[in-house]
Amino acid sequence: MTDKNETVIALLGQPNSGKSTLFNGLTGLRQHVGNWPGKTVEKKEGSFEHDGKKYLVADLPGTYSLSANSDEEMITRDYIASGKADVVCILADSSQLERSLYMLADFAGIEVPCFLILNMSDVAKDQGKKIDASEMEKKLGIPVILFSAPDTKSYEPFYKALEKSLKNKTVLNYDALEKKLLDLPEYAKIRNSVGDLRDGYRSPMWLSAKMLESDAPVIAGLKGKIDDSKLSGIGDSNKGIVKAGECKFSWIDEIISGSVTNKKKDAGLGKFDRLITHRIWGKPVVVLTVLLGLLASFIPALPFMGIGSALGSISAPLNDVLTGAGCPTFIAAILCDVLIRCMSFVVQMLGFVVGVTFVFGLLEEIGVMARISYVFDNTMGKLGLQGKSVMPFLVSFGCTMGGAAGTRVIDNWGQKVLTIALSWAIPCGAAWAVVPMLSTLFFGAWTPVIITVILLVMLLHMWITAKIFGRSLVKPSDRYGMIMELPPYHKPKWGSLLRYVFGRTKETFIRSSKVVLIVAFVFWLLAYTSSGDPDNSILFKVGRTIEPVTTIFGMKWQTFVAFVASSLGKEGALGVLSTIYSGTGSITIGSMQSSEVVSNLNELLLANIPKPEALAFIFAITFNMPCIVALAATYQETHSAKWTAIIGGYYTATALVLAGIAYHIGLLIW
Repeated sequence: MTDKNETVIALLGQPNSGKSTLFNGLTGLRQHVGNWPGKTVEKKEGSFEHDGKKYLVADLPGTYSLSANSDEEMITRDYIASGKADVVCILADSSQLERSLYMLADFAGIEVPCFLILNMSDVAKDQGKKIDASEMEKKLGIPVILFSAPDTKSYEPFYKALEKSLKNKTVLNYDALEKKLLDLPEYAKIRNSVGDLRDGYRSPMWLSAKMLESDAPVIAGLKGKIDDSKLSGIGDSNKGIVKAGECKFSWIDEIISGSVTNKKKDAGLGKFDRLITHRIWGKPVVVLTVLLGLLASFIPALPFMGIGSALGSISAPLNDVLTGAGCPTFIAAILCDVLIRCMSFVVQMLGFVVGVTFVFGLLEEIGVMARISYVFDNTMGKLGLQGKSVMPFLVSFGCTMGGAAGTRVIDNWGQKVLTIALSWAIPCGAAWAVVPMLSTLFFGAWTPVIITVILLVMLLHMWITAKIFGRSLVKPSDRYGMIMELPPYHKPKWGSLLRYVFGRTKETFIRSSKVVLIVAFVFWLLAYTSSGDPDNSILFKVGRTIEPVTTIFGMKWQTFVAFVASSLGKEGALGVLSTIYSGTGSITIGSMQSSEVVSNLNELLLANIPKPEALAFIFAITFNMPCIVALAATYQETHSAKWTAIIGGYYTATALVLAGIAYHIGLLIW
């Protein structure tokens, strides 16, 4: 609930206009993310203080206009027209004003105090553009400033424009735009019918323009307020959209005329741009770029893995010290085997978050991400996604947690969740470390066939999952994104990028630690036995009890328990099998998250597991929940316990179904 003492600022702008950068620069870590009530659209709010005043910032969904074509556009325009915001900050990309000012033109007629930010002014300067903000301010009647959102040390002009707009209640002057619209007979007729009718902060001019554009919600809202005979024919043609658009672009040209001079400079990236957007070579170049980014993102993981490993190594010695000092075994086990082991695991995985967030953030900032979206937009559109989804998919071959973190660049919440759901079907690096080994052990020369089938099943799994989840997550109107214009390449602002990486990493660590600790403690409690004999654990007893059911899916209780443990980490499946078949001790979090096994594990597995069961087990762990950290990352990115649980349950169920199919096929072969 909004504090009455807080001034509410709404950030309005097209995608890639710098809204998120400004939002992060203003609020830092004082922000929270959720969904708009009843909508699968991300809602971001944050707060800051300046000169003793408190401000609440609402980062509205990025849209190209304020039409009624999507949930994002409806939410955005309803919010700013409702009066919930004390002032609207409209952002435009200085490097391509002709396109990015269309949002301003679509906003014109909503009489809410506002000011205009000409963001990325440094990029425009590098292009040889000179912008006279004061001249534009005279034409628009609202504060206009040149700005660079990543440079947080130069925010003073923003604060001054904010205070000026709030003090003077500056409303956008749209007289020149309406004059152009009145030259259209269709608009003039509608405007005459509307008269002085208003809808909250929406002026007669704005309502008339939207009626000309066949805006169904506006037309429906005016029924009963205007004679039905005067509404006849309105909304039956798309010609009005084109004519209104022409008037708005003509108005934009007038604003820019005399305010912007342009001396074009060669950015030196023309050849690369032609290559990455090429109809044939674009996709291979994008895939290569992403794979190189994936390799680069593993570099920051190395020191984290070292720190995490060192933390995990003190678990056993500390346990000995505590028990030697008289600490109850149960308490010592919780501290050492659960708390320290889990923190060790989280810290090791956190490195991937740092790397992926940094690499993806860098590609977004310099302008490469928009090209990736452009190249793969049609391909990903067949799954109900946008081009940006290809990066999380490729990264998931290395680490599903990194793939989930990579969805941060996707601005549509439903598409983000669907991307994460599909990325779970992609076997991660840990799976590729275990599955080929098991396949070689049991099937020898047939291993390439097993791997090929797994890849084909992965593609089929993704397609079916997209069909199942896509219906509720992505509406048909959102299934194909359209990039209006590719942003120019520009130099990254390292300070802003590093602050973003630090903020997201800290947030991920806090959320992931909670999920990992809770889930790991439950697993540990089920596997704990004071005698050290795993046969006495709840996990083993339950496994034996439900074995008549697990055999339907091709797994005896031993392999089923290992399958359950694989949800904490794929390598853990081998550790659990080692413990069960060798009888070397009780199952611990360490054994569930480690590939450390007895020396004769191969012989033990071959002696106890027939080939059909081995095939079922391989498919079960391959398509099971990737790991506990991936679960935590999914919750972190979706902000939805409901959808995290749905995805987790879905993959557990489908893994068992695939295992059952593989088992019965195996029975026919062997």
